Amino acid sequence: MQLLREPSPEMIQEQKLYTEMGMTDEEFDLVLKELGRLPNYTELGLFSVMWSEHCSYKNSKVLLKKFPVEGERVLQGPGEGAGIIDIDDEQAVVFKIESHNHPSAVEPYEGAATGVGGIIRDVFSMGARPIALMNSLRFGELRNPRVKYIFEGVVAGIAGYGNCIGIPTVGGEIQFDDCYEGNPLVNAMCVGLIDHKDIQKGQAKGIGNPVLYVGASTGRDGIHGATFASEELSEDSEAKRPAVQVGDPFMEKLLIEACLVAIKHPKLVGIQDMGAAGLTSSSAEMASKAGSGITMNLDHVPQREKGMTPYEMMLSESQERMLLVVEKGSEQEFIDIFEHWGLKAAIVGEVTDDHRLTLLHNGETVADVPVDALAEEAPVYHKPSKEPAYFKEFQAQEYRPKVENYSETLKTLLQQPTIASKEWVYEQYDHMVRTSTVVAPGSDAAVVRIRGTKKALAMTTDCNSRFIYLDPYEGGKLAVAEAARNIVASGAEPLGLTDCLNYGSPDKPEIFWQLERSTDGLSEACRELGTPVVGGNVSLYNETSKGAIYPTPVIGMVGLIHDTNHITTQAVKQAGDLVYFLGEVTPAFAGTELQKLQEGRIFGKAPVVDLKLEKKRHTEILDAIHKETTASVHDVSEGGFAASLTEKLFGTGLGAEVTLPSEDTLAASFSEGNANYIITVPAEKQEMFEEIITEAVLIGKVTEQPTLRINEKSGANLITESVASLEELWRGAIACAVKSKG
Repeated sequence: MQLLREPSPEMIQEQKLYTEMGMTDEEFDLVLKELGRLPNYTELGLFSVMWSEHCSYKNSKVLLKKFPVEGERVLQGPGEGAGIIDIDDEQAVVFKIESHNHPSAVEPYEGAATGVGGIIRDVFSMGARPIALMNSLRFGELRNPRVKYIFEGVVAGIAGYGNCIGIPTVGGEIQFDDCYEGNPLVNAMCVGLIDHKDIQKGQAKGIGNPVLYVGASTGRDGIHGATFASEELSEDSEAKRPAVQVGDPFMEKLLIEACLVAIKHPKLVGIQDMGAAGLTSSSAEMASKAGSGITMNLDHVPQREKGMTPYEMMLSESQERMLLVVEKGSEQEFIDIFEHWGLKAAIVGEVTDDHRLTLLHNGETVADVPVDALAEEAPVYHKPSKEPAYFKEFQAQEYRPKVENYSETLKTLLQQPTIASKEWVYEQYDHMVRTSTVVAPGSDAAVVRIRGTKKALAMTTDCNSRFIYLDPYEGGKLAVAEAARNIVASGAEPLGLTDCLNYGSPDKPEIFWQLERSTDGLSEACRELGTPVVGGNVSLYNETSKGAIYPTPVIGMVGLIHDTNHITTQAVKQAGDLVYFLGEVTPAFAGTELQKLQEGRIFGKAPVVDLKLEKKRHTEILDAIHKETTASVHDVSEGGFAASLTEKLFGTGLGAEVTLPSEDTLAASFSEGNANYIITVPAEKQEMFEEIITEAVLIGKVTEQPTLRINEKSGANLITESVASLEELWRGAIACAVKSKG
């Protein structure tokens, strides 16, 4: 709704109206100091969104500095729309992950859809052609009707946007836990390809150069979306529905094509997506990065609603919009490009040398603020940190479950939504559009070929938040290690990662401690495994009246397959192949799917990650794959060895007979968290494989009869089940849960 009369600067101060925008008394005082006067309503809006956690990282910046951001292949690290890593031959991969959690809690379909649209723009604003989408999703338990509604809406939103725009959604991950019941996590990742010569940056250089607004018209949707994402969800959040944007994938498809033409134009100076904080962030950030200023005439901003105020235009987060700076005199050439694709293009301002963002409206100056104050000089906090009482309790606890019937336990585990087949989800996604998808959803990592070369890209999203809740430091290491395991198991060299740090309120010392300790673990793993962080997103305040989510730093990792002949999947390939176990069996049950199943909660001491061992395993497995001695590789994850081995058989029509690699039958069957792999090897490659990976233990073989037989170390049979019956339980679990009325 249009504001008929904006409050005066004096009224803002006297009535502390700034607190309604998420600003503290101290922050308001800083604004006074920056301006040397009281801000008007529009200026206050600019500061409030740019100083929100979502835009400024004011509560997390001190921790983000820990991450390694450089490497031999890194061409662009954090600070631009997306990270860029060299993949040889003057080509590079561009990728980024971001959250759209709060909007998806309020309006699941549009919240998820616009999350996909936003991350795509981050990638093509760098000059890259988007080639793949992934996601990482968290929901409460599917027995809850509201959770089912959110789950179905989010999946439909991701499918609706991605399918229409013609970019394949090739994989992702989904987990279900009670802590996400009122606050789902919807993290979207986009991967693109670019030639080195086409790399662009979002900078407003060149005094007098015009600023162009291109794409959709501005409406009142999404106003204060960045602020909404920087506060806890509550019963009042439903009233924030107007803060959720509405996307148009067909317009974005046109925008991609037009921008990719414009990016090759020699007179393009800079380009940036109007994402969180809309016109405000794109203009202020482009000017600040270039050491310049921008003057904009808001009368020229394309508007789809009448009577919009400067405040509304600057804070709107309407979708499918970009801001460009071009060389003076070339304006019409760029306008022609966008009009050719049926898109609006308007000159809305010019670059100045005064380091200020100046806004004009109806012949008056309605805002005049320093760009650095908005973009770079937000307050930075190092919040108090306190070790939670639960952590000390967990460290002292030893937990070992009891299993009497291993077959029944395996069947039940396979039906748990976190382990069960995600076909119900990814069947709604078009993962084959553009016909470059080599490994579709369902294996350890998705793989997309790079046309015209023998190369391919592997990609994955990973995070077991239960382990991070138990021990943020070890869990943080494990999140990176798990992603790298999946990349390596696909035959790829891990290149680097983008992260999405989803946590509760940093104002609570116990939550900030989780953030602090897990970033320590994440950083250490990145250094040890050689996977620099090239970008990402922080999403805090993910909690409701029932409490905070588990700390969930999602890792989006990309790897390079140098030769498509080396692409490896998790499924067994032929009868007679030998089954090997690589790893160590340790009784690690805290935070496992088995513990959750039996106890209804998680507790105890998380597994410890040996990063040097992880790196050694990566080197050995890739060597074995590159020398073509392996038929399939799968890391042992949720559900432990028994579930992971069973997953390797699904969809193959084959079976397996193995002997557990340890006398500790329980740990060998269901323990989680270690750097363990199940590898199948053609019989004729046995000798060569064993020379490469000397620690791999031969435990059985793939059988033509589609039966799973797992024997104890003593030789006694532990599990004998029809693979078809196990597969039926696994495939149908989520669809059954969604349809049930419970």
